[in-house]
Amino acid sequence: MKMLINVPETVVADALRGIAAAHPELTVDVENRVVARRDAPVAGKVGLVSGGGSGHEPLHAGFVGPGMLSAACPGEVFTSPVPDQMVRAAAAVDSGAGVLFVVKNYTGDVLNFEMAAELAEEEGVQVAQVVVDDDVAVSDSTFTAGRRGTGATLFVEKIAGALADEGAPLDRVAAVARQVNGASRSFGVVLGAVTTPAKGSPTFDLPAGELELGIGIHGEPGRERRPMMTSGEIADFAVNAVLEDLRPTGPVLALVNGMGATPLLELYGFNAEVHRALSERGVAVARTLVGNYVTSLDMAGCSVTLCQVDEELLRLWDAPVQTAALRWGR
Repeated sequence: MKMLINVPETVVADALRGIAAAHPELTVDVENRVVARRDAPVAGKVGLVSGGGSGHEPLHAGFVGPGMLSAACPGEVFTSPVPDQMVRAAAAVDSGAGVLFVVKNYTGDVLNFEMAAELAEEEGVQVAQVVVDDDVAVSDSTFTAGRRGTGATLFVEKIAGALADEGAPLDRVAAVARQVNGASRSFGVVLGAVTTPAKGSPTFDLPAGELELGIGIHGEPGRERRPMMTSGEIADFAVNAVLEDLRPTGPVLALVNGMGATPLLELYGFNAEVHRALSERGVAVARTLVGNYVTSLDMAGCSVTLCQVDEELLRLWDAPVQTAALRWGR
């Protein structure tokens, strides 16, 4: 497989150097692998820290900035960051108001963030945590006890980030983050396998003419494989899977997300089908975001994430944000 890299061993460090060159508004510690707002810590503001394995860009470093994350900790490709990174990030963004860790529900991430929280508190940093577990595809998977954390991570980081920027206390920011996670569900579909730099070839076999329903963002198995379906058929399946679990009684935020290799032309066409499917089922869409946001390197596929919102959550979603990958209102 051809890749735009030097050697697999330096992929993450090279990317971090590139982020630093492109975004002077960020502080990028390449050696210790922490990306933070250059103005951190912001007086009186709760710090938001997230992180995970690299390969899911723009998650998480692309969401560091006003209105969203204070810092992000990138691990090796598809590998959790280590507690030392998280402790450094917490110390860098703590203004005395405390820090919220946003953790995707993968065993390594959960264990390492829990350890980091204990270490940070020993150093005088008050820490709260929210675990994102929105994927309805499977109840347990290769790397997870319980549901996987996927697209709702973006909703949690954006809405909690907006609230933190308003000066809300840590317990309130954490409560709203948990509310968003509880109101969100996701379902993913893969059309083509992912290739990691270390392996240099597809990590699993997906025969031509087939797709996998319910795939995870690391290529974990989903619910089933079927012959290739149309965009409308995929939308119906994904929307049904989400609504069977979420059962919204009000309007929703919709994220139509690409897995990394899906062109926007296809994603916008798929978005039309998702809106059609939701309308036929009586679900009103308040806001829509379309693009590659929670990816899996070069995986071809898509995911749908819905979050039921009230007026307050919608206000926080609409609040200004200025990050490398998400920006509006400024």
